[in-house]
Formats: sequence, C-alpha cells, structure tokens
Amino acid sequence: MEVPVHFVGKLWSFISFLPFFFLLFILGLVKAAIIGPVAAGIIVIGNLSVIAGLWIAHFIWTYYCVAKSKRLGLVLKILVLLLLPLPLVLWPVLGVVGSVLGGIGYGFFAPLLATFEAVGENITDKFYHCFVDGSWSTIKGSFVVVQDLTDFCFHSYFSFMDELIEQIPADEKPLDIELLKLPASLLVSLIGVPVDVPLITMVAIWKSPYMLFRGWKRLFEDLIGREGPFLETVCVPFAGLAIILWPLAVVGAVVASFISSFFLGLYSGAIAYQEDSIHLGLAFIISVVSLFDEYVNELLYLRVGSCFPRPIYRRNMSPRPEGKKYGNNEKNDLENGGEGSYKSKLVSQRSRTWKQAIQRYKPIQVWGWLFKSCEINGRIFLRDGLIDVKDIEECLIKGNCKKLGIKLPAWSVMECLLASAKSNSSGLVISDDVELTKANGPRDKVFEWFIGPLLVMKEQLKNLQLEANEEMSLRYVFMKSRNDTPWEWDDTEFPSGDHVRRAQLQAIFRRLQGLVASMSRIPTFRRRFKNLVKVLYIEAVQAAASDSHIGGILNPGKGASSVIGSKDRRDGETMDRGRNYTCDNGSYGIMGV
Repeated sequence: MEVPVHFVGKLWSFISFLPFFFLLFILGLVKAAIIGPVAAGIIVIGNLSVIAGLWIAHFIWTYYCVAKSKRLGLVLKILVLLLLPLPLVLWPVLGVVGSVLGGIGYGFFAPLLATFEAVGENITDKFYHCFVDGSWSTIKGSFVVVQDLTDFCFHSYFSFMDELIEQIPADEKPLDIELLKLPASLLVSLIGVPVDVPLITMVAIWKSPYMLFRGWKRLFEDLIGREGPFLETVCVPFAGLAIILWPLAVVGAVVASFISSFFLGLYSGAIAYQEDSIHLGLAFIISVVSLFDEYVNELLYLRVGSCFPRPIYRRNMSPRPEGKKYGNNEKNDLENGGEGSYKSKLVSQRSRTWKQAIQRYKPIQVWGWLFKSCEINGRIFLRDGLIDVKDIEECLIKGNCKKLGIKLPAWSVMECLLASAKSNSSGLVISDDVELTKANGPRDKVFEWFIGPLLVMKEQLKNLQLEANEEMSLRYVFMKSRNDTPWEWDDTEFPSGDHVRRAQLQAIFRRLQGLVASMSRIPTFRRRFKNLVKVLYIEAVQAAASDSHIGGILNPGKGASSVIGSKDRRDGETMDRGRNYTCDNGSYGIMGV
C-alpha cells in the first residue's frame, strides 16, 4: 500500500479534528438523550397499537383465506391450518421486540449521525445545523415508521390474502405435499443437521483467523490511503472504532455460520423431497459443506474452490469433468441447472474489486426516478383524458387505487423498457447519462427480484421490433383495455391486426402490471405514491380553478383535458415520450426513478 503524498498533512488534519469530533459526539449524545425517548415512544406505542388492534382480524382472516384457497392442496392446507397458531401467536411478540429494539436504535443513532452529517462539505451554516439536524426530522421519521407498518398491516397483508383466495387457471395444479415422500425427507433432514452443523461450524472457526487478519489488513490500508470508510474526515473516528471492534464482527460471523448450518442441514430434506431420492439428499449433506467452504474462500479472497468433496445432488446437474479434483474446478458448481438461485447466494460471479470500482445507485435513487416519471406521466394522462379527477379522488378518498396505482407506474416502466430496447442497452436506460444494470444497481435482493423480469421483457420488446405508429398507440390501449384477449383491441387505434403480435404485447402488459402490483405492497411505495397523487390532485384543482376564473368550464367527468390549465398544457407539450425532463433535482428520463 503506497502512502499518499500529503499523508502528513492529512494526519495532522485528522489529529486537529479530534477535539471537534469529541464536541460533536457529546452534542450528539445530548440530542439522542432528549430526542431518543420521544422517537422510541412514538414507534413502540404506534406499532403496538396497530398490531394489537388488528391481531384478531388478521387471525380470523388468515384462517379463512387459507381454508378457502384453491392454490393449496388438501394435505398442505391441513398442515398449514394446524401450524398457523404458532406464527400468529408469535407475531405480536416479535412486533413488541422489534418495535422496542428498532425504536431505541433509531431514536439514538439518528440524532447522533445527523450531528456529524451537519458538518459536511456542502452544508452551509454548520453551527446551526449541528444543533437542529436530527431533532424534528427524527420525530417525523418515527411517524413514518408507524405509517409504513400501518400500510403493511392494512394494505399489503390483505392484498396478499386476496391473491391467495383468487381462482386459479384450469391448467394450474394446486400446491400440495406428497405424503409418501415425507418419511424419506424427514430422515435425510435428521441426518443432515447433526452432520452439517459441526462441519460448517468447524470450517467457520478454521477460517475466522483469516477473516480477522485480512479485515484488519484492509482497514489499515484504507486508513493509510484515506480510502473506503476513512475517505471523509468526519467518518475517520467511527472507522477507527471499526478496527477496534472488528474481532466482534468475526465472532458474529462465526455465530451466524453456526445458526445457518441448521437451515442448510434441514434443506437436505427438501432436496430429497424434490428429487424423490434419499441418495441425492445425502449427497447434498456433503456438498453443502463444500459450497459453504467455497463461499468463505471467495469472501476472504482465498484460493478458488474447496478441498471438500462435492457429489452431484440434482438429477439435472452436469457430471464433473474427469481428471478434475473436488474443489479445483471453478465451473463445476456453476453447471447446476436446478440450483441457480441457491448457487447465486453462495458463489460470487464477479470480482469484488471490480464491483467496488463501479458507482452503485442506491434504492432511494431508483424510487425517486420512478416516482418522478409517474408524476410526469400523470400530468400527461390528465391532459389526454386517460385519467381524470374522479380517478384521483377515488384513490385518495376511497383508497381504490387499482387503476391509478398499477397502470400509471406500469406505463412509466413500460416507457423505460421501450427506450432501452431501441437503444440496444444491456440494462435499463433511465436517462441520457444513467443506465441501470445489474452491475451498478443497488445491492438489494428486492431490486434484483424486480430487475430480472424487466430485462426479460425488454428483450421481448426488442424482438417484436415495434413500428412507430404501434408504439404511439400503446399508451391508449394499455390504459383503456384490460388486455386479456387480443380481440379487445379491435375497436382501438392499434394499427396491427396480427393477433399473435397483440397477444405477445398483452402478455408483457399483464406481467408488468403483476410486477407493479407486487411492488405496490411495499409500504414505502404506497406512502410515496399517495403523496404523488395528492400533488396531481392539487395541481389539477388549482388549474381548474384558474381556468374557471378566466372563463373556462370545469367538467371533471369529461377528463383531464378540461381540467388541466395552460401551465400543465405547456408541460404536457414538452413531455413527449423519449425525451429527458430537467427537474429541480436533476435530469429524468423516461422511467424516472
């Protein structure tokens, strides 16, 4: 590690900053002592009120939906009904523990961290912000936490239950358990736990000294080079504390390995059940130790592979090439067709150094772009009469946001897919200077779950090679049709009469709406979308009042073209599809997250 040229100056800057750090730390502790109990009290009381108030309704409705569901077979349904009391009784207990711990943690650390953030480089009037930041914002954040839990309990839960009792297609079989396979599965699980738990724990303990010294080595290199957590002067003391507490992180990793070994051992029973083979279940018991060892080696930058044997535990796994020893063949584990999702959790596909060199976008940036695009498209839909004030009022007052809350975000994403398909992008083109891919996207499992299907739909749109007139009419048929059958578009202006082509587009529409429906169950999405709808409603009403004042006629039932004033008309004229829109916080493209 090369010492920077100005290392002495930076060292002196750090030493001279220490008195200010301790003063800020004391100030942050004082703010945390005052604000923390208030914020924690709001979170604990609010969450417990929501959980306790809805617990009986959740209990009864869960049993009703499971008993009525056609998606579950008879055996699985009986098993679920017998086991349901356990999670339903534990839910209030876990809610109490999580609210108390989360409230204390948020109430303490939010004011403390906000105090240090107030002395950042781009902050003006630092003295004022040191005292103010993290006070009222922490209290408001506490109410947001309660609101998100309320949205989950009121909206997301009942949305999941409604999906559970929906009718299934005639060609879809209910999910059930085959009783004849259960004895073999239970036998393998009983063998897997006592074998995998000690072996995986021994591997974790054996590799813990490597993790300790390699972690210290990396932290000291960052300290000398002023990189990573030591890049900002404000963060240096906390990063130094990380060096001191790094052994605790190593102990935590060993404990986490011990706990996860139970689940890995139990999963061997699932392998035996899925493959209907005791032999393959026993093979997984041995293979999972090798998988874990290889994952740890990759994490600690040790040699590739594992010295433990790895027998084939799936019928569709490619056989190991001859002449290759266990653990020395890097591609051996990647040839597992049936364990792709499981493998991705254990094997890193790219160099971590290469990942760190790429600037990754944060989930909050992705949400911001998406809702900005929804706001822009909402104005356009109001102008063109695709939605009206009645739709907005129905969403705000009655809570029925099925049309507005699904189709508006879905079309915003659809525009992004169309632009990405035309540009031959490997990811999603959000604007001229932003391209979202798996490499620079947020390291978030929820994000990965969403972007995968979107990339598939983008390739499908690219293969369709839509003409300009087809693309221009998609917005109308998307918003005005249910898109269930190709014949729905016969009375529309869609230029192509090819029913196969129509069915392919409608399949993309339905899948996209299903994806957005799942996304809408996230409490953060619901809260931000309601704020967006309020903005659209206020602008529409103000514009209508302005038009009425100068002689215009307010007629909400006729659509947005009679409601949106001249300002929104000018906005709409400049917001043609495919352009980038410059807003207060940057340039937003078609998707807008």
